[in-house]
Amino acid sequence: MAAAFSSQFRLSITNALRDQLAEELKKLTPAPLTRANLAKLSQQAVEEKLKSRSGVYQLYQQIPGDGELKLVYVGKADKPLPSRLGNHLKKISGRRDISIDDIFFKCLYVAEDFSAVSPEKLLIKLYRQDGQIPWNANGFGNKDPGRNRDRTVLKANHFDVLYPVDLDRTITGLSTAERPLGEVLKELKDAAPFNFRFQDRAAIYKSTLVTWPSSTLTMDEALRFLAPYLPADWQIVAFMGYVIMYRDKRVEYPSGFRYYRGSDVLDRDPELKAPGKVAEDGEEEDEEANQLDEHSDPDTLGLDAEVA
Repeated sequence: MAAAFSSQFRLSITNALRDQLAEELKKLTPAPLTRANLAKLSQQAVEEKLKSRSGVYQLYQQIPGDGELKLVYVGKADKPLPSRLGNHLKKISGRRDISIDDIFFKCLYVAEDFSAVSPEKLLIKLYRQDGQIPWNANGFGNKDPGRNRDRTVLKANHFDVLYPVDLDRTITGLSTAERPLGEVLKELKDAAPFNFRFQDRAAIYKSTLVTWPSSTLTMDEALRFLAPYLPADWQIVAFMGYVIMYRDKRVEYPSGFRYYRGSDVLDRDPELKAPGKVAEDGEEEDEEANQLDEHSDPDTLGLDAEVA
């Protein structure tokens, strides 16, 4: 039993950092997630001569009808904040059942020497206590996991299931000049409102000449147009969160919902499994595919398709 004149003190630097971060974020006003605002964010770093461009951020979704902003996600960017937020802007812009006009953000540039304490995980634990940030447990922050994860079965509450890619989204500015297939694929990848990953190096990329029928197409129209140019053992597959094109002998994937095979287009119901248990840090404990990949280079988001 402790004497009346003594006690024990436990210093928690991480809790102090968490509370300070939360307080500073609370002072900020959410801004629409737009290219113009991200440009201002980049300019701020230049004007203030910041040595570190990394930081933490919050995403808010405006609730239809009442205008309330709901905190849905907390993240960290080891690379420049505007680049990471720009990835989210593109991701949300190409989805069904959600509008980028309803997404707002706040952010803080954070000195590099704080990165080791994972400031975003401190904030996640804080906000989870109030039942906030649902997107931190549904795979929203994932980047394209690559070819080895195309066979993953998604959970029913995964972000890609709730807000699948919108194949009816219009893309503009396509060149109607005749070019090798590889150049056309690169143009489509750059223009697509979501990730389009295709097989690395193939002879048909140089030998096959293609001319877009129009400078403006929907993603579905573009994929229907390209599929007949592919050999019989190739296909284009639309997953819930991205699109791939591979010579895979036309296998079917658990999360594939539309297959482009020559002139045929086949729709399938994706396989789903039940949500997992959410851990204290906001991640699903048994969902390997839901690991946040905040440390990857945002400039290489799902781009394993090198044109030979």
